[in-house]
Amino acid sequence: MSTRISFRVVAYCAAMFAMLAIGSSAFARPADSPLGTWLTESGHGVVAIAACGDALCGRIVGIDRDPGSLMPTDVNGRPQCDLTIITDAKPEADGTWLGAITDPRNGDTYRAKLWVDDNGNLHLRGFIGISLFGSTQIWRPFTGHLGAECGLA
Repeated sequence: MSTRISFRVVAYCAAMFAMLAIGSSAFARPADSPLGTWLTESGHGVVAIAACGDALCGRIVGIDRDPGSLMPTDVNGRPQCDLTIITDAKPEADGTWLGAITDPRNGDTYRAKLWVDDNGNLHLRGFIGISLFGSTQIWRPFTGHLGAECGLA
């Protein structure tokens, strides 16, 4: 009888250990998807990246500006609040996402490569032609609060 109990205890402990090992590695490994809300490198903007059909897109959801100041506009005079600036980002075989990013100030559109590093930060590389000719910004997860009209609280 005690042999059956000890076998059950050992089997239970082994199963629990396996579940804990799998669970802890899932939590320790950063998400490989850029889904989420990100504070731009300058700290003056917040972009939410979400699924848009079979791709990802990112829209401005937060802008650091003085209370009472006018909402910044894009090159066409539209408010930058809720403006989609990342489009058609699709996963690549190397774990990155490739799409496009538009500078709202002048309307220029660049190819964009996105990936999340081991620290959970988003790298966004904007480039023309090949990735070698571009520059990378590092965006951090946004942990603050958004106020009315895209304000940062």
